[in-house]
Amino acid sequence: MRLPQPDDAQALAGLMAPEVSARLASWPASLAPEIAAQRLTEARGAALDGQAVPLVIERRDDQALIGWIGATRSERDRDRAILTYWLGCAHHGQGYMREAAPAALAAIFARLEVTEVRAAVQCDNDASRAVLQGLGMQRLELGRIWCSARGREEVCEWWGVSRPAPEAPAASLPAVLPALAATVPALQAAAAP
Repeated sequence: MRLPQPDDAQALAGLMAPEVSARLASWPASLAPEIAAQRLTEARGAALDGQAVPLVIERRDDQALIGWIGATRSERDRDRAILTYWLGCAHHGQGYMREAAPAALAAIFARLEVTEVRAAVQCDNDASRAVLQGLGMQRLELGRIWCSARGREEVCEWWGVSRPAPEAPAASLPAVLPALAATVPALQAAAAP
C-alpha cells in the first residue's frame, strides 16, 4: 500500500466496474480517468490537511494497482473516521483485502488520531463483513448511508472498532522482581555442575 499518485488515475478508472460500484457508496460505476484524477487530488489534499488517509493497494509481486483503502475523518464526529475499501473484480476472493486492511487500519489510527473507525456495509455483503470482522470490528447497528454513486440513501450495517489501548508500560515489572531475584539463585544452583 502507498499514498495515491496522480498517475494512478488511469489504473483506478480501469479497475472500477458496475459490480464493484454496486457495493460502494461514492465510487461511480463508470469512472473516467479525469474523474479518478480529481478524486485522487482531493484525497491527497485531505491527507495533507490531516483529514484522510487514502491508500492504493498494490500486488506485492508486480506492484500492479489492484484497489483502494482509506478513511476520512467524520464531519459529525471529528474523533471518528469512516473506512472505505474496494478491489477490482479480478482481485476478489484472493485475500488481498484481508492482508491490506489491518495495516491500513493501524495507519488510520496513527495518522488521524481518532478513537474509533467505522464502516458501512451492505447487509448481504458477506465478504466485506469478513474483512471487518478480521479487523476486530463489531456490528453496531442497522442504519442508512447516502450513496452518491446511485443518488439515494440505502440501508446498511454500521460496524466499528475503537482505537486499541496503548501497550501497557512495564509498571508491573517491579512487582515480579523480588520473586525473580529469589528464583535466579535457585536456577543457578541447579545448573551448576
